[in-house]
Amino acid sequence: MQFQLPYSGLQWSDLPYVLLGVWNTLILTLAAATFGTLIGVVIGWLRQDVPVARIVLAPYVDVTRSVPLIIQFILVNSSFALAGIPLEPLWVGVIVLSLYMGVLTSELVRAGLGAVRFQLKWASRSLGMSYWQELRYVSAPLALRTFFPGWIGTVIALTKDTALVSVVGYVELLRASQVLINRTNEALLVLAGTGLFYFAICYPISLYSRRLERTFQHD
Repeated sequence: MQFQLPYSGLQWSDLPYVLLGVWNTLILTLAAATFGTLIGVVIGWLRQDVPVARIVLAPYVDVTRSVPLIIQFILVNSSFALAGIPLEPLWVGVIVLSLYMGVLTSELVRAGLGAVRFQLKWASRSLGMSYWQELRYVSAPLALRTFFPGWIGTVIALTKDTALVSVVGYVELLRASQVLINRTNEALLVLAGTGLFYFAICYPISLYSRRLERTFQHD
């Protein structure tokens, strides 16, 4: 006889399924945050310092930022399927969320670089620094202080946006919870547990970011 929680259709055997959803959420978040940040740093720098790139990349930034994510998931998934190269739901999620994260990160990077006073740049160049030396030792460290808090908020939002990948069949945390709700009709209990899992993922990120921010302030 299998043990069941009191007054609930939930069983302890459901826990591995939920933990699989948690793991899938973490994998997707880590991959999209990593690739998206790399994309965003490059695009943000180009849009800030290269006028031509600002014009060329504007459509990508504007379209990606304006179209709802759920539509982007469906369009990307359908486009690859029509091309005869269907992707696994995980890769659809990584592609869409990385491009979306890249756009948001690029705007943060551009704002951070734009916030560096031009007097500091001129002073660095007058001391004999090249453009790349000034960027590495002056602009980038100062921009990081402006960029970092917003980037952390973007990563936390990205973690919650992974729930939308279920539209293409990816079983992340929220999708796993929906399956349990359909089977047990215990919506309140399951969603409360799901919220706690999201909190357990996002709160340590926020806590660690505060420590890093204090480190930046003391440097």
